[in-house]
Amino acid sequence: MTTIHSLAVEMRSFVITTFLFGEAGDLQDDTSFMGGGIIDSTGILELVMFIEETYAIRVQPEEMLPENFDSVNRVAAFISRKLSKPAS
Repeated sequence: MTTIHSLAVEMRSFVITTFLFGEAGDLQDDTSFMGGGIIDSTGILELVMFIEETYAIRVQPEEMLPENFDSVNRVAAFISRKLSKPAS
């Protein structure tokens, strides 16, 4: 079973590797991606594609909100919620 902590570790690693060129800098798990200039709107789409491919979940357009995708913690919580729902 995947925990929120392990999801956060995986998301943090992806963000550092993909958007921060391997340098974590001031990135905290609650740092706003958009507010911190870490990820732009195109980057969010890349993040969503990574999540869909990695966790075999479908992100619906109405789910693409800052509440779900604007920090490591928010992304980890979103994935955890999606993984805990029965497949429909």
